[in-house]
Amino acid sequence: MQKLRKIWAVPEIGILIPLLLCLAFFTWVSPAFLGPESVRAILRALAFVGLIAVGQTFLMIAGEIDLSVGSVAGFCAVAAAWLMKTAQWPAVAAIAAAIALGATLGLINGLVTVRIGIPAFITTLGMLYIAKGLNYLLCKGYPIYPLPPSIQDFGKAEPLGLSWAFWVFVLAIAAGDLLLRFTVPGRKVYATGGNREVAHLAGIHTEAVKIGCFILCGALAALGGILLMAQINVGQPEIGVGWELDVIASTVIGGVSLFGGVGTVVGTFLGLLLMQVIRTGLVTTGVNTHWQTVAVGVIMILAVGLDLWRRKAKIS
Repeated sequence: MQKLRKIWAVPEIGILIPLLLCLAFFTWVSPAFLGPESVRAILRALAFVGLIAVGQTFLMIAGEIDLSVGSVAGFCAVAAAWLMKTAQWPAVAAIAAAIALGATLGLINGLVTVRIGIPAFITTLGMLYIAKGLNYLLCKGYPIYPLPPSIQDFGKAEPLGLSWAFWVFVLAIAAGDLLLRFTVPGRKVYATGGNREVAHLAGIHTEAVKIGCFILCGALAALGGILLMAQINVGQPEIGVGWELDVIASTVIGGVSLFGGVGTVVGTFLGLLLMQVIRTGLVTTGVNTHWQTVAVGVIMILAVGLDLWRRKAKIS
């Protein structure tokens, strides 16, 4: 019994079990569900939102949240396209500038939240509207194209049958998980979110940790938007619309606590995978696509309920 409790205490187990059950169910209903093409489609769909979810994981573990990531992704993607098309910047310089823009927006979120003291919910909600407005002001509501051939080639390339965006996402998952689990900065993120006062007494600069997580979240949001821009080969102002909801849902479903101090990048990956498996499975089985959103909402509520139950169990 004690061993079972220890296994259940592992954050990833709580999401791995329903993930395996869903895979088994949808495969039973439709044997083609786990076919090569279906699996590749599921994995491709993870990349863009998944990159941002890595940054959101760090931020939520540190005890904050960013609602602006979708709008920041769209604005930075359009900014990169504008620099390449209108300003005639080289592709590498335009992409670097757009990622720096995302990091800067994250820095602003961090400074306003941590230094001024405005709650992150309000700060980032405001940034959501600011980035969205700047996006449409920059492109005047129209897609920006054509983009340089190098961007088109990169977007179309599929090494090992999957896009470059997916492999960048895999690299971010591996790097993020190693950083959180095995490095001093990762320990500082957990300590800051777990108990900020104790972390401060231990000599951790908690304000710098939180601001750093905001910057990381903004930079990865920009990268996610840019990678989608490269894949569709157009600076589309609608890039990133609604992404913040999927990002937050996947992190919460993956075991990241809304109260901070708990969660892993691998758990977030499993949360993303569960969401995509359910969406793809419902489409494969012929269920009305609107039920996808209902399913994600139900799972998110259950995940938060499980988090609260675990916290109460630890206290008792």
